[in-house]
Amino acid sequence: MNNSDAIVFPGQGSQSVGMLADIATRYSIVNEVFAEASEVLGYDLWQLTQAGPAEALDKTEHTQPALLAASYAVWRIIQAEFSYQPALLAGHSLGEYTALVCANAVTFSDAIKLVAARGRYMQAAVKINEGAMAALIGLDEQAVAKICADAVESNEVLSPANFNCIGQIVIAGHRTAVLRAVASAKEQGAKLAVLIPVSVPSHCALMHPAAEKLAALLKTIKIEATTIPVINNVDVIPYSNADSIRDGLVRQLYMPVRWVEIIQLFIKSGITTIIECGPGKVLTGLHKRIDKSLPLTTTSDLASLESLLKTAAERSS
Repeated sequence: MNNSDAIVFPGQGSQSVGMLADIATRYSIVNEVFAEASEVLGYDLWQLTQAGPAEALDKTEHTQPALLAASYAVWRIIQAEFSYQPALLAGHSLGEYTALVCANAVTFSDAIKLVAARGRYMQAAVKINEGAMAALIGLDEQAVAKICADAVESNEVLSPANFNCIGQIVIAGHRTAVLRAVASAKEQGAKLAVLIPVSVPSHCALMHPAAEKLAALLKTIKIEATTIPVINNVDVIPYSNADSIRDGLVRQLYMPVRWVEIIQLFIKSGITTIIECGPGKVLTGLHKRIDKSLPLTTTSDLASLESLLKTAAERSS
């Protein structure tokens, strides 16, 4: 681990009941972090992540603080073992909040408050079953943009939401338009076109009401300049100051996540290893389809985390 490393933090979809259970048996930091989050939230977040049920953990307002706490706990473990500062940080959607906490721009307790509210605002922005998201695989950006434009009727919303990896684009908007786009994508030769089981159509214009509420809340939160550069989802540039962070987090709700470009920027910046810090291996799977030559490391369980720490110890000795 050195200054040619980048650390990335996962977003929604990486959660699972029982996540970090084995890491928590070895490192008390996990329980400390979740206890702090639980105090802010007013319910036992660790109990929810360990016992579920999955339907409750998968509710956006619960998923977001759970993933933030889990990823931050892993970061804290790494920091406890080494005085470690990677060259760059980034987070996929929700994961950007984790990156900002780790870069000392926002306190952990404030970030927990923010993401819990963000989840509520997002859920309230659309009626149940009004919106949807779908993954389209095997089509390029131009083809997906045209499919979205052709699928909308009257005042419907539909647009690319996540540019996740080469050949995989997630779209979001009104469910009726998404269903038309899925059918059209199949007709146009997509390898896969399938609805994603989410309750909220993130990163599209339907999230404007949520963004307005988030903007108001962000004005009440103390934000500092980052101590480690954080590449933002919307503009694919480092945040420069507190105002740019507030602006980026608001626009992130209704604009697409440009993950492919973020990873390409890492490579251009001389990054030689990307570490996925937190539960799951979703981002690592995407990175393999962006640049196969890039060394990737996960920390999703005790074995992978201790392997990372052992490698770091060998490098520093």
